[in-house]
Amino acid sequence: MTATTQTVREIALEQPTAIRVFERFGIDYCCGGRKPLAEACAAGNLEIDSLIAALEEAEKKPGTEVENWAERALECLSSHIVAKHHAYVKGELPRLGQLAQKVVNRHGSTKPELPAIANTLMQLDEELTQHLAKEEAILFPYIAGLERSISIGTPRPRSCFGTVANPIAMMTQEHDAAGTLIAEIRRLSGNFTIPADACPTFHAFYDGLREFEQDLHQHIHLENNILFPRAIALEASAG
Repeated sequence: MTATTQTVREIALEQPTAIRVFERFGIDYCCGGRKPLAEACAAGNLEIDSLIAALEEAEKKPGTEVENWAERALECLSSHIVAKHHAYVKGELPRLGQLAQKVVNRHGSTKPELPAIANTLMQLDEELTQHLAKEEAILFPYIAGLERSISIGTPRPRSCFGTVANPIAMMTQEHDAAGTLIAEIRRLSGNFTIPADACPTFHAFYDGLREFEQDLHQHIHLENNILFPRAIALEASAG
């Protein structure tokens, strides 16, 4: 039974099927996931009983098994993040950038929110490109090496950053920044509301932004709530 005093993060970790429910209700379970469920519902003007009922229904629904990454090896999890979420970001942001330019050229003079969305998206692209590179080149290999060294009893890998908590703190801050940018895009677009006179490209752009936001939330959840805390705990256990 879901408790109203549990944080959104705790519920997402205990019940992976909750993630789709939180997405549907517009509840932040990644960057802002440390709020108690009751507080998150109050902030979003949501009926908590309806949300709890949806969470319980999702958990009982057959055929909705979700990978429990809290129980998998950290190297496996980080490889999954790179293959699924990093690859998605690298492929989707250029596509969304092209769509943004097209809708700005076509509708920007009458819909001033579009140039603002395009500029915010460009900033998000720049920040995430650098962010993913740092994770793939430095942080994720260190975590995988740390896990392997502990499993076979060899000295842990050397690093230029001291404790793993240092780069994780930086990556978490960058996640917060990315979350703020995608939230601003949602606000500017009126929750990705497509105008009645929108062309097919406009539809594709807003649909793509909505899907990108969902993937980014799942991406950040896996890192902030699972990978990073487990890596810190693993390093601490090594002494």
